[in-house]
Amino acid sequence: MRRHPHRPSGLSPPEPPGRSPEAPGPRRGRPPLSPRHRFRIVVPLVLLAFLASVLLVEGYTTRGFTGDQEGRGGRGTTGVPRSVTDGGPVLDTTGDHLRSYRTPDRTVALTFDDGPDPTWTPRIRAVLDHYGTPGTFFVTGQQTTRHPGVLRGLVRSGHEIGVHTFSHPDLTTQSASAVDRELALTQLALAGAAGINTSLMRMPYSSTPSALDAPAWSVARRLGEKGYVLAFIDQDTNDWRRPGARAIADAATPSPPGRGAVVLLHDAGGDRSQTVEALRVLIPRLKAQGYRFTTLSDLVGTQRLSSPVDTVDLWSGRVFVTAVTVSGAVVSAVTVLLLAVGSLVLARCAVLLVLARHHARRPRTGAPRPVTRPVSVVVPAYNEEVCVPNTLRSLAASDHPVEIILVDDGSRDGTADIADSLALENLTVIRRPNGGKPSALNTGVLRASHDIVVMLDADTVFAPSTVGRLVQPFADPRVGAVAGNAKVGNRRRLLGRWQHIEYVMGFNLDRRMYDLLHCLPTIPGAVGAFRAEALRDAGMMSADTLAEDTDITMALHRAGWEIRYAPDALAWTEAPTTLRQLWRQRYRWSYGTMQAAWKHRHALLERGPAGRFGRLGLPLLAVFQILTPLLAPLIDILALYGLVFGSPLTTVLAWGAVLAVQAVCAAYAFHLDGESLRPLWALPLQQIVYRQVMYLVLVQACLTAINGYRLPWQRLKRSGDVVLPPQPSPRRP
Repeated sequence: MRRHPHRPSGLSPPEPPGRSPEAPGPRRGRPPLSPRHRFRIVVPLVLLAFLASVLLVEGYTTRGFTGDQEGRGGRGTTGVPRSVTDGGPVLDTTGDHLRSYRTPDRTVALTFDDGPDPTWTPRIRAVLDHYGTPGTFFVTGQQTTRHPGVLRGLVRSGHEIGVHTFSHPDLTTQSASAVDRELALTQLALAGAAGINTSLMRMPYSSTPSALDAPAWSVARRLGEKGYVLAFIDQDTNDWRRPGARAIADAATPSPPGRGAVVLLHDAGGDRSQTVEALRVLIPRLKAQGYRFTTLSDLVGTQRLSSPVDTVDLWSGRVFVTAVTVSGAVVSAVTVLLLAVGSLVLARCAVLLVLARHHARRPRTGAPRPVTRPVSVVVPAYNEEVCVPNTLRSLAASDHPVEIILVDDGSRDGTADIADSLALENLTVIRRPNGGKPSALNTGVLRASHDIVVMLDADTVFAPSTVGRLVQPFADPRVGAVAGNAKVGNRRRLLGRWQHIEYVMGFNLDRRMYDLLHCLPTIPGAVGAFRAEALRDAGMMSADTLAEDTDITMALHRAGWEIRYAPDALAWTEAPTTLRQLWRQRYRWSYGTMQAAWKHRHALLERGPAGRFGRLGLPLLAVFQILTPLLAPLIDILALYGLVFGSPLTTVLAWGAVLAVQAVCAAYAFHLDGESLRPLWALPLQQIVYRQVMYLVLVQACLTAINGYRLPWQRLKRSGDVVLPPQPSPRRP
């Protein structure tokens, strides 16, 4: 039996205990999924689909809006009827007729583009209502869905509403289907926000009829065929330039005096305070000169160009507006969480680097009397015939006196026989029925002849110096256990390199931090040493969780023992070689970590060393091994969102900055561990592919915990290709 040795504390939780032998007999087909299995599969898919939908809705309804700003100027080109270019600012091409409407003398229609805006539209409406002046507001669907209450206020005040498309594109550059989609979404937004539709429209970036060119006229004809009356302008105030309130009012005053005009202003797209002040000047001025104010409907000779929608359209629109509102709220919450996660990740990286450097540079006082007495080494094994020879030979080559105890936990292959055939000195092989890893370890501890017990898994290889370095901290009688430095021994393939990077970063940096803070959460199953007395105080190895290594470590803290980390006690272990095996392994680790943390939650309220671990170690574990990894996918999800709907360059630079921080941490961890930096070329791919797998594993583990499902043991297939590499000792600055 064997499970992955070490859980690097940064990204992946611990390793589980007991297993059951596989049922003999012919292999059967895959059974149907139980409700609990379906729960763990369906819920992540539903959550992912919901988040994707939210981001798509929010991205499309808020992307890239810019106001009208500069409209088309100059003269129209050939292909536009003279009656249009020389006609009035309101054009009706519906049906088979073509007619334009001029503004009567001493008549002004105030029109506002790009709204509704939650700040400026209500202020403009208040000025118009104060003077009893009607206005015509050409609204975009984006702004309407984001601020439906503002539009309802305009309708209640009796102002006229027109369409200004959904996302404010230049319609001459859009396909026919894109134009239809812009119109349909805008009408849907109007229906949901105010229960109306309108046949009045102003094309974005349009100006006077005389500026129409052939492409714009083609779009205008098509819009007429769809039933829209088009509005152009007589006078452009250029208020978006913010030239001053009086300059805006002067530009809106018809010239020569007495002439009528359709005036263009803006109620959104920027600071419109000058527009508000200009209206306070303009309206009294024109009224004093005998002008009247009207709407574009009045120019056409109809009472209103908008109408109430039927029940189906009303509820369709409400659903649409609600979806946009929910999407905006969710994206805002996700953005806040992203900032929190990003801050935590950056702060954690900075703290890890500082503490790791301090840990590496701190003087090692050492014991006046090094630990030289023999120790017992316990190796639990279940169907490990491929791996066990290398493991046992590496232990026999130890330069520290050892007693080797192999506990064959009901293997159905030749594990025990192969161990016996090696004829190694000081090797004892214990055969017992299958009972799980914790039970096998306890059996080995009870048979141990010495007071210090080293534990490792049957696919792990020790260097000759590993045992001696691992037991030196036991010179301090307060030390109950010591964690060694586990490394990936099969790193020739890409998946192995990814795990190698994870091990060095997670194990080396995190363990150094936890060691300084005296709250190390896990003694890895691949390389750990225990004082037998401490094990008895902590209740021995337990099968209560799927992470017996984390469970016993937390129990030792609560029993008052010190836990140390020996970075120079090196061990090489076999990592999963396929994504399927990796998933199964990390799934157990993640779930086991949650079980262990929940089991020892009462340490939060305890005193002494137990309370110190409970109030420091458990929160760190919860934040950086469960909460932060659960939220970390937001970085990648919003990166995709930024590439599609935001600024690709800014998004790439931001993601590159995150990767650079990870690379700095990885390079320093490799330096401290004496490792070559060459494997770090795989770091970008690890962030893109491998990390996503770890996210999904953690999500599934959380759902398993919520669902109350007891995860069974699943043994990994071994290749036995871990051998002792020529590795230098970790460097000390």
